[in-house]
Amino acid sequence: MALSVDSRPVLWRLARVRYDDVRQRPVLLFPEGALLLNATAAEILELCDGTRTVADIAAVLGAKYQADVRTDVIEYLSTLAQRELVQDVTPDAEARPRA
Repeated sequence: MALSVDSRPVLWRLARVRYDDVRQRPVLLFPEGALLLNATAAEILELCDGTRTVADIAAVLGAKYQADVRTDVIEYLSTLAQRELVQDVTPDAEARPRA
């Protein structure tokens, strides 16, 4: 599933972002798996609260890093959505065509 700039992503209900003291970095934990995250990936996921759109998330990070990160944010979240670790909770998300 590809997300659009209007999608409202949220982490899958069984996934959690935590800090791994052993590896000294954030990690996305989910049943039977884990993904090591860099700081930017962790920031993206922390902003996925179901109220912000992908465009909102990209705007927050773009302002912080003074760069256009929209494409990177869409690609990253779409990859996680394909693995069902991120879901689009936009009303009528199932009926909407994806960009």
